[in-house]
Amino acid sequence: MIRTAAYEPDPAYGPWTESPYVMPFSEELRAELTSLYARTRRCGDDPVQLPVRRLNSLLRAMAPGVVATARNAGADPRIPWLYGREPVPREVIAPLISTWAAGLARTPAPEDEDETADATSREDELFQGLDAVLADLPPWQSVPVDLTETAVSAGGTAEPAPRLYSLLPEWIAFRLAARPFRTGGAELRFRVVSRENGAELVSWPPQRYEHRKRTWYYSALVGVGVQTVPFSDRFRVHVSTSVRRWATRPGARSQDLRGATVLLDAPLPWPDVPDPRERLIENAFDYDRGRLAWRSHSPALILPDLDIVHSYPEPGDLLTDPEKWINGRQDIAAGIVYRPALGPHSVGPGLMPKERAELDAWAEEGLRPMLRRVPDLTRVTRHNTPSLLPRSGPAGDAATRDARRAAARREALASALDGSPLEIDILWQSPETRAELIAALPELIGLPPGRKDSDRKDSDRNDGDRAAGDRTEETWHWRADGLDIRVRTGHAGALAAPLDLPGDRGRQRAVRLAEAIADRGALIAGRVQRPRDVRGLAIVELGGKDHFRTPESDPKHALRLGLAGRGRLSQFIGLPGEAEDTLPHRARSAWLDAFRQLGATAPPAHRVGPGIPEDVQYAALWLVRWTRKGPTRCPTRRLVAVRVRPDEGPGGIHGWDSERAAWVPYPDLLLSLSRDAAVTGPAPARGGTVTGDGQQEAERQIRALLFQLRDRPTLLMASSGNLRQCWPGLRNGSLARDMLGFGASDPQRLAVYGPDLRVVLARDANGREEVPEWYAHDGAGRAGFAKGVWGTSDPENRVFASTADVPHTATLPKGLMKLVPTAAGRTAPGRSAWNPVHLELTVLGCLSEKALADAGRTDRPADRPAEWATLAHQLRFHDDYPPLARPLPLHLARMAKEYVLPLATAPLKARVPDDE
Repeated sequence: MIRTAAYEPDPAYGPWTESPYVMPFSEELRAELTSLYARTRRCGDDPVQLPVRRLNSLLRAMAPGVVATARNAGADPRIPWLYGREPVPREVIAPLISTWAAGLARTPAPEDEDETADATSREDELFQGLDAVLADLPPWQSVPVDLTETAVSAGGTAEPAPRLYSLLPEWIAFRLAARPFRTGGAELRFRVVSRENGAELVSWPPQRYEHRKRTWYYSALVGVGVQTVPFSDRFRVHVSTSVRRWATRPGARSQDLRGATVLLDAPLPWPDVPDPRERLIENAFDYDRGRLAWRSHSPALILPDLDIVHSYPEPGDLLTDPEKWINGRQDIAAGIVYRPALGPHSVGPGLMPKERAELDAWAEEGLRPMLRRVPDLTRVTRHNTPSLLPRSGPAGDAATRDARRAAARREALASALDGSPLEIDILWQSPETRAELIAALPELIGLPPGRKDSDRKDSDRNDGDRAAGDRTEETWHWRADGLDIRVRTGHAGALAAPLDLPGDRGRQRAVRLAEAIADRGALIAGRVQRPRDVRGLAIVELGGKDHFRTPESDPKHALRLGLAGRGRLSQFIGLPGEAEDTLPHRARSAWLDAFRQLGATAPPAHRVGPGIPEDVQYAALWLVRWTRKGPTRCPTRRLVAVRVRPDEGPGGIHGWDSERAAWVPYPDLLLSLSRDAAVTGPAPARGGTVTGDGQQEAERQIRALLFQLRDRPTLLMASSGNLRQCWPGLRNGSLARDMLGFGASDPQRLAVYGPDLRVVLARDANGREEVPEWYAHDGAGRAGFAKGVWGTSDPENRVFASTADVPHTATLPKGLMKLVPTAAGRTAPGRSAWNPVHLELTVLGCLSEKALADAGRTDRPADRPAEWATLAHQLRFHDDYPPLARPLPLHLARMAKEYVLPLATAPLKARVPDDE
């Protein structure tokens, strides 16, 4: 059985009622602050919305006793704004608001002296009004709050009161932080960090790990969030656990720290107020005009104005000597949260199951008796994988197994190409990569080494395109078993050089980047031939992100668009020697990813049983959503649909071409996506959600696609976390069994959209801990991992967990302890712990007894939801890949986003948040 780190309100306890003190965001205060902000901002007639995020962060950090701040309180005075364990004195709240407001009022100094005097007079007058409001803040009132307040949707899903999404995680975090976590004879104490989607607990001060004559720092990390589960009559509290690593290597590049989180441990500036030091203050770096700075919502911008006694670190100080600040200086400490772009870290990521189980038990004890653990899940099937080729066995069978896999790949490639020759360009930078790619291709598909057709020098190339050393162009040829493959190798030369953006900074970066991409496309057109009546592919050796000075100078996306313009799919392989070099493995992976783009990736035969129709087809939907921070700095939304017919083999993988209104082979879909590169329309709405006409158009496309799938039994798969942005009917509170809802209309029976349609929604953590962490246990204290499909004993259950086992390359000794290493495992912090994904599978629609009765059908027995969940689970497994994070059709739909690369052809003024 498996145990999830999820908790629900315990009905035996009843409502969990607390009586916090609350203060509203009064109408007078809102009016004064809005007037000040409207006078200093210069955005025309746009509606004024107070940027209260930094103010809320400041109040949580510097007002002792404030537990939480409510969302949207600045726009709605009826919503309680501040929640506290006790009333916080006005002498604390007022200076915090005033200091924040002063930051809003800072404007460039006027050039004229009279103008300066007038401005000073106006500001004095404005702040007099604010001072009067702050002198008469609303009183704190003790109000009973039910921390388990719930409404149940029409579809049977419990939805907590909106304020609980921010209030309950904070309340729980403080409750848990009040008790140390004891393990291995040591104890860890936690500080609370507020997040937009919950709360975190970070052990402080950090743990130390001595390795390679350096000290590396890390902490235990516990996340708390409120979530819902489809068709469950109780909401959930998810408690996640991990390791937080701290960046302490000096000399990092400023641009690599853009967006990095900095947690600040600072004293309260109030001499007469007790300082419990319960929180760490969250800030973030920005990179502005060539230097490191604080991002606009960071409280660190304001703290020096509040506290003139202490010296707070500037971003440059943290960049120069991060280890000094994490150890503390004059009662202030700061830690930069590590990110891979900063180079290797000797502490490995993740926790082992034993430690996760111990932290989970600690959390369970702290949540009693108000919340109870969600019951453990048991396997619903013995068929955990499809019909895969054997991966292990007697040593003598290794050659036979490899030969069978190679033959399967060869057959899949021939089926996907359907008699068409395959023409491949290898654009290399290092001879060893070229040699490894040439050797790996025939080995993977079970053919002898290829015949070299010709050698010639690149004497006709421009000097800028020549390799510094070997400039030989070689052509290799394979022809066997219905395959006709020709590989041409040539040095990448200037094609792999960094992009050079035009220097006119008066134009938007997206427009200048589009011009640089067009220039690289012209260079490609002069180097790469357009294949005629053949399938084209290019594999390009290219440096990683760290190889280029800025993200915009990385030519990867320009190469992909330029090669697609020449009718070629593209796959990239890194330079040797970058990070831990495993060239043979990387070459093999590059070819396998290329096969996937060619559509030579048929799902293995399932082993679910006779309940699945023999002619079933799979369909998957994915919404590609790029913002102004996307690869081409140009926002767009694009719905991708993929159809897989397993009875047709690899040739049965198709995508929907909206321009041709037809299903086309998967590689043609990818090339068609790249052709839709020019974007001149409006940017998507704020918040990442497609609204208005965009939502209506997306839902219209989905309904039209469902009509195209009516000809045979269909399993439609979608990621609810991805698609609900344009299809709100997939939100948990809108779901109803065996029904689909679009727009404002009531949900309709699934049979309306297809008589043999089934729908499975897949959901992962989605960056918000939407699904719980898990571990397997035997009831005797031993914890580990296990693969399978898991659910409750209820035969009507519709929500299942899909888990995969740890790859054999990631196995570690059982019982490894990283937070408090034992004497026998002093190097344990350096090990990386693999935590397999928990994929939630919700069988939203199937031919249940009620669905068949409503449709008047008696021609078949009712479906078992567990079988359709098992089918989706088995689609995560493939002979050539580790277990996929999603079912293969959904994986194919998602990976198509590599070719959705919009280019700006006109200035794009709308600003949108970063999604991907």
